[in-house]
Amino acid sequence: MADSNWTSPSPSTFILVGIPGLEKAHLWISIPFCSVYILSLLGNSLLLAVIKVEPTLHEPMYLFLAMLAFTDLVVSTTAVPKTLCIFWFRDGATHIDMCLAQIFLIHCLTTMESGFMLAMAFDRYVAICNPLQHSAILTNRVITMIGLGIVMRGAVLLGPHPILLRQLPYCTTNVISHTYCEFMALVKLACVDTTVLRAYGLVVAFLTGGLDFIFIVLSYILILRAVFNLPSKEARLKSLGTCSSHVCIMLVSYTPAFFSFFSHRFGHMDPHIHILVANVYLLVPPMMNPIIYGVRTPGIRQSVVHILGLKPV
Repeated sequence: MADSNWTSPSPSTFILVGIPGLEKAHLWISIPFCSVYILSLLGNSLLLAVIKVEPTLHEPMYLFLAMLAFTDLVVSTTAVPKTLCIFWFRDGATHIDMCLAQIFLIHCLTTMESGFMLAMAFDRYVAICNPLQHSAILTNRVITMIGLGIVMRGAVLLGPHPILLRQLPYCTTNVISHTYCEFMALVKLACVDTTVLRAYGLVVAFLTGGLDFIFIVLSYILILRAVFNLPSKEARLKSLGTCSSHVCIMLVSYTPAFFSFFSHRFGHMDPHIHILVANVYLLVPPMMNPIIYGVRTPGIRQSVVHILGLKPV
């Protein structure tokens, strides 16, 4: 463990301590962490394989879902293996460049996840509010452009994060009380005024997850208005059923994300609670997304059964 009186302004290595106050339970905590990670890898890999090999799933909703699944795979792999090294081997040392790369990837990829969920909401809006023009509006070229736009937005807005953090002096400690490198965790270690950097982080968060959430809510207001104007109860239920999986994914993703974001900046809670919530934000949605869509979407469920050679239920 690094000395508490450490005074180097430019560390080459940071020390991740895991979950402060729960060090003795790290081995037990690693069991659900590892289990959820394995389920995420299997679920998202299977989902990607199903969408790739099944021609009937080459539709906008499933293509956006495949982008979300790939992003989930990368973001969980960016964070969890190092966390497990801390829990199993007490290996919390990480080079500053690796730490900054992890910060960029985690924040950039979670921003992309939010963007893909907005794209899926847009697909549901077009499918329900303008069904006759759905295929004409969401062509393969448009889907590709939306995907690239989401990736570029994350890269451009989050790219300055590691550059700005690299310039800060860390003259009190190089110990990070977290399981992974996180933007605000490093900002709090700096021994200079970070008001501008904190403000930049807030602006970026609003321009990505904040605006995405607002547009998703607006799209569902329009969707609900269109659904309740349908003539029959059966038609209304069928239309709402096509949105249920997406709504579940949003609840699973945005609830811990907003809780973690606001508690880190404005709240006062025990560090181990905040860190556990931050890990839930990275662990649970990648595991739940393929399960939710696999269970609630007949097309995916039937394709999985066919690929695995199981008898239809």
